[in-house]
Amino acid sequence: QLQASGGGLVQAGGSLRLSCVASGRTFTRFGMGWFRQAPGKEREFVASIDWLSGTTKYYADSVKGRFTISRDNAKNTAYLQMNNLKPEDTAVYYCAVRQGSVGANFGRRQTDFSSWGQGTLVTVSS
Repeated sequence: QLQASGGGLVQAGGSLRLSCVASGRTFTRFGMGWFRQAPGKEREFVASIDWLSGTTKYYADSVKGRFTISRDNAKNTAYLQMNNLKPEDTAVYYCAVRQGSVGANFGRRQTDFSSWGQGTLVTVSS
């Protein structure tokens, strides 16, 4: 089970940190990802992290250099630090967990992830 939080209203240029707490059964090798869905658009990949390594990470081109994904093993929590937010970042953000590692070929498609959180709304005003 995944619980996402941290969304809100922020002005352009501001920052937010999203959290996603995983509870229940976990696996030796798994990954977590963040996706987002803007109004009228399809859900898209934002970032993902391989939980075991903590250092294998992937980002969408649109957020590279502004967003950082991380995880806290002890708290079973993944974070998405979002800096220099833009109005086009406005969306519902979803966290998801993947059974298996995140690597070059897995961890950026929605179909790579099997469990999803409920979403948290991020609104960036201009």
